[in-house]
Amino acid sequence: MSETILRIRDLVIDYGIIRAVKGINLDVKKGTIVAILGANGAGKTTTIKAINGLVRPTSGQISFDGADITGKAPFRLAGRGIIQSPEGRMILRGLTVEENLLVGAYSLKSETVTTVGEDGAPVKRRVSVRRRRREILDEVYEYFPVLRERRKQQASTLSGGEQQMLAIGRALMSRPKLLLLDEPSLGLAPLIVQEIFRIIQKIKESGNTILMVEQNAYQTLKIADYVYVLELGKVKTEGAAEAMLSDTQLVEAYLGKQK
Repeated sequence: MSETILRIRDLVIDYGIIRAVKGINLDVKKGTIVAILGANGAGKTTTIKAINGLVRPTSGQISFDGADITGKAPFRLAGRGIIQSPEGRMILRGLTVEENLLVGAYSLKSETVTTVGEDGAPVKRRVSVRRRRREILDEVYEYFPVLRERRKQQASTLSGGEQQMLAIGRALMSRPKLLLLDEPSLGLAPLIVQEIFRIIQKIKESGNTILMVEQNAYQTLKIADYVYVLELGKVKTEGAAEAMLSDTQLVEAYLGKQK
């Protein structure tokens, strides 16, 4: 059974007199895709903002990798490996594609890796920041070949789908332990949405852990392992995505009819 990397208990978040999140519980296991679904105003993005430190909870606890991170500053959470690809992409439009990606690698450090030598003995070697950055950049280009083709272009010249790919790629550059995706399909054409979700599935299959907020319920249920459906700040229902996808009445009741 996979280890739980993120655990939320009794999370409450207030905006003044408005209670946006009303005591939710949520778990994310390593190497899985967990999705938070629901209509506008359900509390999805507010929950994500509490996880990455942009919103301070009123009460409750958020634990990550065994440590209490409730109310910690965003830069400290990024240092722990919680990295978000934000809603609206927020790319740096005046920089090139590759410059945008390299911004995402600012927190990388050199590391010592152990490999096996020809004689079977372990061999330790130091990998420089420059080399790590290049290796990860090549990995991102494997996920998004179009970004390699456009690497010298200004980010502002990319299509909406390419900008979304750039935002996700930039987040991957820091080798996150937990990748947060906030509305990755927002404003994209259906064919591009399918491609984005295919790539997200591929990122997960490479061993990454993903927590995503989405309104596109059907596409999300096809790739997620576990799903929480929020309604008015509460978890209305939860369960394995595969089982939820096959429960037509449940999906229509909470997520709307398939278009």
